[in-house]
Amino acid sequence: MEQLLVHCANAIESNDATLAQQILWVLNNIAPPDGDSNQRLTCAFLRALITRAAKSGTCKMLAAMANAHYNLSIDSHKFSVIELASFVDLTPWHRFGFTAANAAILEAVDGYSVIHIVDLSLTHCMQIPTLIDAIASRFEVLPRLKVTVVGGTEDVPPKLDLSYDELGLKLSNFARSRNIVMEFRVIRSSYADGFSSLIEHIRMQHFVYAESGEALVINCHMMLHYIPDETSSSSPSVRTMFLRALRSLDPTIVILVDEDADFTSNNLVCRLRSAFNYLWIPYDTVDTFLPRGSKQRQWYEADICWKIENVVAHEGLQRVERLELKSHWVQRMRNTGFRGISFGEEAVSEVKTMLDEHAAGWGLKREEDDLVLTWKGHNAVFATAWLPA
Repeated sequence: MEQLLVHCANAIESNDATLAQQILWVLNNIAPPDGDSNQRLTCAFLRALITRAAKSGTCKMLAAMANAHYNLSIDSHKFSVIELASFVDLTPWHRFGFTAANAAILEAVDGYSVIHIVDLSLTHCMQIPTLIDAIASRFEVLPRLKVTVVGGTEDVPPKLDLSYDELGLKLSNFARSRNIVMEFRVIRSSYADGFSSLIEHIRMQHFVYAESGEALVINCHMMLHYIPDETSSSSPSVRTMFLRALRSLDPTIVILVDEDADFTSNNLVCRLRSAFNYLWIPYDTVDTFLPRGSKQRQWYEADICWKIENVVAHEGLQRVERLELKSHWVQRMRNTGFRGISFGEEAVSEVKTMLDEHAAGWGLKREEDDLVLTWKGHNAVFATAWLPA
């Protein structure tokens, strides 16, 4: 199936509508949208290739024919807070990063009277309640919390059906129920320019208004790969500039959690192969915990379809799914003045306990200072912790 998709991509790129149509016909017959995990994965790539074909030359006719048989619009569900919380709990995909990060954060902020958490998260602060719980149960003298999040990234799934101001109110009420005073701020900022307005806001807060005994925690959960990665010979990439700006803030700790794959190639076939050989993982796992036809399964797979379409069908500024391997991020962090720190035994133990709640295929491995979530031995998500060098 991967070879057929590659041949189809090449045919579309060379505007060979006849060959592309023949391959699409074959794929359409062997990859039904309700088949096994590999067939559903292939079907998602097929849809993405048809979307790409619709934008190019003589293949527009082909796309019009395919559109007659395919509904190419991806149903993007807007989650309530309760739905999103239970959705995130379905697999360790996000919980792994939450668990590892919380353990490292708790260790780093012990003894501080104020903790300022900058939450750059794809999951709309779903990690914060677990962190509040951990702080409330672990510290004798409860610190004050400041939480800063970015608004302006609502175009990336999963989507939430309430505003960040409403979410902040819910989180503040939850913190109060744990006897913790919390301030919540939303900064309008975009990944397109490396969150520059967020950085300036933190700089002002940290160097002008920060209180004595205040810890600055930068929690990056599957968000940094949306920052543009292109590097020209004359200037560093936006990612590098963002990390340099982070370093200049002298944070107490930086947590970086992301998916361990490389979607940065400018070559369509390279990207397609990389995505196919990585995104089989969520399709494979979904069979272990969600029945066919369930709403949650539709939402789960729609999110992966969105990612596949972005990687395959789009170019330029529209292509925002630009994952980088852990090794690349590690090098970036070191180059911009950070040093990695190891996750303690408590963090490892908590991650293992969390994994015991899920399917047997999930595993944990340590790579130097870092933790990596695996599925059937294949790297899925990595967690790293950093201090200013």
